[in-house]
Amino acid sequence: MKKIILAFLITISLNAQIKLPKLISDGMILQRDTKVNIWGWALPNEKIELDFNHKTYKAITSQEGKWTIQLPSQKAGGPYEMTLKASNTIVLKNILFGDVWLCSGQSNMELPMDRLKDKYKEEIAKSFNPNIRQFLVPDEYYFEKERNDFSSGSWVEANPVNVLQFTGVGYFFALEIYEKYKIPIGLINSALGGSPAESWISEENIKKFPEYHQEYLKFKDGKLEKQIDENDRKVSSEWYKLVNNTDVGVKNKWANSVDISDWKEMKIPGYWAYGELGKTNGSVWFKKEFVLEKVKENQAKLILGRIVDADSVFVNGHFAGTTSYQYPPRIYSFNANFLKEGKNEITIRVINNSGRGGFVTDKPYELIIGDKPIDLKGNWKYKQGSKMEPLPGQTFVRWKPVGLYNAMIAPLKEYPIKGVLWYQGEANTKKPLEYGALMQTLISNWRTQWKQEKLPFLLVQLPNFMEPKTEPAESNWAALRQQQLNMLKVPNTGLAITIDLGEWNDIHPLNKYDVGKRLSLQAGKLVYDDKNVVASGPIFQYMKQDGNKLILNFSDIGTGLQIKNGNELKEFAIAGIDGKFVWAKAIIEKDKIVVWNDTITNPVKIRYAWADNPVEVNLYNKENLPASPFEAELK
Repeated sequence: MKKIILAFLITISLNAQIKLPKLISDGMILQRDTKVNIWGWALPNEKIELDFNHKTYKAITSQEGKWTIQLPSQKAGGPYEMTLKASNTIVLKNILFGDVWLCSGQSNMELPMDRLKDKYKEEIAKSFNPNIRQFLVPDEYYFEKERNDFSSGSWVEANPVNVLQFTGVGYFFALEIYEKYKIPIGLINSALGGSPAESWISEENIKKFPEYHQEYLKFKDGKLEKQIDENDRKVSSEWYKLVNNTDVGVKNKWANSVDISDWKEMKIPGYWAYGELGKTNGSVWFKKEFVLEKVKENQAKLILGRIVDADSVFVNGHFAGTTSYQYPPRIYSFNANFLKEGKNEITIRVINNSGRGGFVTDKPYELIIGDKPIDLKGNWKYKQGSKMEPLPGQTFVRWKPVGLYNAMIAPLKEYPIKGVLWYQGEANTKKPLEYGALMQTLISNWRTQWKQEKLPFLLVQLPNFMEPKTEPAESNWAALRQQQLNMLKVPNTGLAITIDLGEWNDIHPLNKYDVGKRLSLQAGKLVYDDKNVVASGPIFQYMKQDGNKLILNFSDIGTGLQIKNGNELKEFAIAGIDGKFVWAKAIIEKDKIVVWNDTITNPVKIRYAWADNPVEVNLYNKENLPASPFEAELK
């Protein structure tokens, strides 16, 4: 009986203790120049005391056990300590006041510095800065209701180890802002790869889109979600198990040196769908031999571009690295003892579960020993290990409407922020014309949540991607960029134009520095009231007709318009009343652009950079910021 009473008293004591949300923790950055909330949970009617900066603040928990204390506005600075007392005492240390920016969207915002470590070695090496910090929100979704906390998360300072988990775009943004304005910057990294805009909108607000609301209701009770997840896991597990069990290369240990006299040849990089194998799925093994002189270095590195979908790599039979999906760059460092004087061999086992399998073109494929690169492009020997039917597509429940809002945004609502950095849209390119309405709803939704009517919202316009086309054509990516451009009509929004920062063969371009910098320019103008900043490249405003010519007017021309590459403006197309677009000539006349095509006597429509990948964009202002793609029609 005494044990039962003791256990009961211990339970009561633990419940009475203060529990804080993950955001309220050591190292946090709180928003300067505004009232901030400190909140948590304890037993109902529990007395809470908070000591901060020589003052004591008090609260009593509600019947639900929730308490909130509001601190008065503070100037930027720190570090501070904060002590919370109830039946227990919690001391929070190393607190700063500065500007808190929410970094959200999909994979190009989520993409961590770790994926960029070869491109930005120097920046990572000198990233020690306790005034730049990140809180990484766990990638989770939840449909039943809005959550009030995260399952994990902590504030960490920028340094060469921690920064590897920072959002690349967010880090470079923070670096630019801090260096210019010397204000501590806190990044809340709440982004998830592949996520469409509708997954970041609340249940109440998604009702504006009946199709998405009905889809959300199917998942709200969690039953369908569980059923789909279990089925997807089972199908995927059985598919990969069958690949491995039927792979003759695994059975016969092709990772080692074996007789390859009967293996065929394929040029790498490339896709086997275009060769003798055709459109087949399963596993294919590749081998390449090369000769080395004596190896003196301790470390070597394989750079294998990108491989669709998964790969395992061996050097002279020694395992060198593996990647389980197609998007990350393949960079494998390994012990140079794996190499030897004379003949060496690299073996790659590729598993492709659907679509075209192979090696993404126009990427580096090389072995680096010390500072000596060995080109690995060219003919490789190959042999199929197993042949499979395509893996059935997954449902990706995590991207369904409302789920990410409930799990990754709602718990932030009491934490004041300076603004939002938003890099997203790739997942909505199948239905680009609805994107503007979705984003207006999302922005309004979030501004209401934070009770900040003018909450700054800085968007990244989609960069160039996919193979370029030689003639004017329709483009969902271009149509979505236009929707993003239209968002500038919403007050307190900014747009970072990145039409020149993409890679035709990679949906995750590595240049995240310039994306962050261009976002920082927008913040400088919109948020930090920097009168000296030119924040954007040229933005189309209106046009007039002059005979067979269109005269275009732009804002954000800075100190003037320029042709950045070459002597002739590219990527302009015009159409008459038939709506058929043809390439047009264009020249700069003072601060305007004159556009025409001699075959069109009455032009009424114009497009600039209207393509998935308009590779010849060259209209810039003299501050070297590119003009936004656009489409317009004479009124």
